[in-house]
Amino acid sequence: MPAEYLLANQPDILEVIANLSNDAVFTPPRVVNAVLDLLPDEVWSDPTLRWLDPGSKTGVFPREITKRLMAGLAVAIPDEETRLQHILKEMVFAIATEEVTGMMTRRSLYCSKDASSVHSVALFDAPDGNVWQQRVEHNFNDKGTCIECKGTRGELEIAGRDNKAYGFIHADGRIKIDKEMKMKFDVIVGNPPYQMSGGGGGVNDTAIYQLFVEQAIAINPRYVSMIIPSRWMSSGRGLEAFRDSFLSDKRVRRLVDYPDAGQLFPGVDIKGGVCYFLWDKNNAGTCEVQLIKADETVGPELRNLDEFDVFVRDFRALPILRKVIAADEENVSDIASADTPFGLASNYSAWREVSSNGYDLPYFHLVKGQRKWSFVSRSAVHKNESAIAKWKVFLPLAGSDGGETIPDPVLGRPEIAPRNSVCSQTFRYFGPFVSKSEAESFQGYLRTKFFRFLVSVRKNSHNTYRDTFKWVPIQPWDHQWTDAELYKKYGITAEEQAYIEAMIKEMPA
Repeated sequence: MPAEYLLANQPDILEVIANLSNDAVFTPPRVVNAVLDLLPDEVWSDPTLRWLDPGSKTGVFPREITKRLMAGLAVAIPDEETRLQHILKEMVFAIATEEVTGMMTRRSLYCSKDASSVHSVALFDAPDGNVWQQRVEHNFNDKGTCIECKGTRGELEIAGRDNKAYGFIHADGRIKIDKEMKMKFDVIVGNPPYQMSGGGGGVNDTAIYQLFVEQAIAINPRYVSMIIPSRWMSSGRGLEAFRDSFLSDKRVRRLVDYPDAGQLFPGVDIKGGVCYFLWDKNNAGTCEVQLIKADETVGPELRNLDEFDVFVRDFRALPILRKVIAADEENVSDIASADTPFGLASNYSAWREVSSNGYDLPYFHLVKGQRKWSFVSRSAVHKNESAIAKWKVFLPLAGSDGGETIPDPVLGRPEIAPRNSVCSQTFRYFGPFVSKSEAESFQGYLRTKFFRFLVSVRKNSHNTYRDTFKWVPIQPWDHQWTDAELYKKYGITAEEQAYIEAMIKEMPA
């Protein structure tokens, strides 16, 4: 039986098993091994280490760890059976996300969902073995929101369903786990749940993967290595504190970034991509960053992750960005409206095809995915009223998916908005401008590859936030700007121009 952990080139069901949802993404063995490759070689020959997967689903991380330890500990523990028993009973632990994944993990690790049965390769006194799974309770406040994971009572406490109270990130769970297996581990690795609701990291999801990372580091192991969505790098609701902490943590020594999550998880759409990292407690320094887009691998390159307030994924953008920032000009985020600029939601229905009186306002919105000018009552608008009477440029909030495809359009098509016009929540406005010619000048600027490139280095999700325009400098709105003129103004070299041209797609008229 120990030899089974050493077999290679055998069919593996964990390579093709379907995902339960986008918040419980199963990890193919090849991806697990890429993550484990980040760890130093010496961990595989140390029989004293305790390993933990804090969010196990199929058991692929514990299984692959065990396979590696079976090979690495051959000298320290020559007898195969003794070695396997030591690894499974003393070294490898997991916290399953729910009952079914607990059974899957034990089946992968022990060859039996019951670790106390005669079919288990390591005979334990209790059925769970070292795979912990129990019901954990949320800590709801008076508003019905869990103060630990931010999930809501209405979404989580449904009769007959798992309540998604993951033990590792809830105090109730950690107390129970500590009593059974002691919350002291040397290496913590895994692919934790990503959010409290489905949607692949959409704006309405509540991210929780950062809680797994924070709790893993709080345990103070030697190493932490996890797969997480890349949205934390520049966006994501509630991720600001995590981003600041992670970027400034010099113990993050390696980072591998995939803008297209499908390269790691075929068939799974995670906006902004995914990444995996190595946190090394005793080895602070610069971080080795590698970016992988389709067939192109950029790096590894040594980086200071906290050079900016967000993480710039491609180091080739840095010389360009530094030149623009050095000009110390006001930026376009200062003239960008917030979301829902006129207080009219995307599903606002009190619009009409024709004006019923002389006071109705032209209204720009989407109908069945198509742009449309209609009319709304002036009395319906109570937000940014001072901008109504001036020229503006409307831009859809949704753009590209944050660098999944190259070249990337980055932004949707802008629309000149005449005086006395408003838009729905689907769009934001830029301005206001005093004349049509100023609005046209800004529209032309937005269409340049230079403008959209500077947006792209802060954008790694489908939606475009106001802060995304922070690195785009404001220009005089007195003529039509061209890329050639902007390249000359900011000293962009021929090589840097070629990079921008290759990364940014021409915007159709």
